[in-house]
Amino acid sequence: MSLRIALFLAGFATFALLYCVQPLLPLFDRTFRVGAAQASLALSLSTGCLALSILGTTPLAAAFGARRVMSASMISAALCNLACAAAPGWTALLVLRALEGLLLGGVPAVAMAYLSEEAAPAELGSVMGLYVGGTAFGGMAGRVGTAFVADLGAGHDSWRLALLMTGACCLAAALLFVALLPPTRRPGAVRARPAVASRFRGLGAWGGHLRDSGLGGLFLIGFLAMSAFVTIYNYLGFRLLRPPFSLSQRQSGAVFLVYLFGIAASPPAGRVSARIGRGPVLVAGPVLGLAGVGLTLLASLPAIIAGLSLVTIGFFVSHSVASASVGARAVVDRGHAASLYLLAYYCGSSVMGSVGGWVWSRDGWPGVAGFTGGLLGAGVLTAVLLALSARRRAVR
Repeated sequence: MSLRIALFLAGFATFALLYCVQPLLPLFDRTFRVGAAQASLALSLSTGCLALSILGTTPLAAAFGARRVMSASMISAALCNLACAAAPGWTALLVLRALEGLLLGGVPAVAMAYLSEEAAPAELGSVMGLYVGGTAFGGMAGRVGTAFVADLGAGHDSWRLALLMTGACCLAAALLFVALLPPTRRPGAVRARPAVASRFRGLGAWGGHLRDSGLGGLFLIGFLAMSAFVTIYNYLGFRLLRPPFSLSQRQSGAVFLVYLFGIAASPPAGRVSARIGRGPVLVAGPVLGLAGVGLTLLASLPAIIAGLSLVTIGFFVSHSVASASVGARAVVDRGHAASLYLLAYYCGSSVMGSVGGWVWSRDGWPGVAGFTGGLLGAGVLTAVLLALSARRRAVR
């Protein structure tokens, strides 16, 4: 039981720290007068640095142990978030958020491999489910919680109180993680490879996965799905705070409770894909997202909430099935395949999430809808091509 709670806390703290700034982007814009695109860097730099960190953390876990790497990652990232609350200016805040992303990479890069080593085979599925549930709950709590706390504060600096509270809660979660995580059952199971041999093996494995068109398509789906999802979430708050909606920070943040629909959609998506095949479900994810984007164009708050719900469900369907398909497609070096998927996934959040800010500044919400609609349309096309390719292989 302690292992399950510890891994839930790891997922919760990692994603709460990562996404806690998303509802604060309009506040950063008003406080520092940087514009929506630059405000989004508070999130984009973290996700981009996390993507790079994922590629480099695995050797550290092999050398020092997964338990130590995860513990150090969580504690140092939470302390970094506390430092963000005291940042003297915009540049300092961005530097600290970039550092936080680098530090956070130690959890998602190591947790899956750690569980496969430490959890009993009979309980691996349930423990993995709790970890994934913790990431989803942390992502939602980080968004909604900071919006509520920021609304309680006074003036533009209320974001400092929100980041302070998030950092303190996640530091407590990290310390509880360290206390609850049981000693490794097989301390000698993981040995560090010689650095040079490990580096060449990694490069060869990554190159082999990139030459596989099927895996490449799955990496692209992860990139496109995350790009559209983060862009919608980044800039919807800007729209809702303005007329004709004129919501408060708290009300705008409460809209992100639709994240619960996405969390609930992942298990059924897995069951349906097991019954009818992954191809049709991969197509269904971006199709749902496109329908949701269309609804957000209406000047009606219920329609926007319904649209955001569909975007969220579509994203979770795409992500859950695509990530599972990567593991099924990669016959060898699955950890390297997973790291490439996560690299594409977080690069989508980092790069396209910021590009969407320039679109918002120039063309408003119609521009954002067109931009994300194009990303999701490309996702539909990629999923269809993958499904047709899988069908041709099955016929042979």
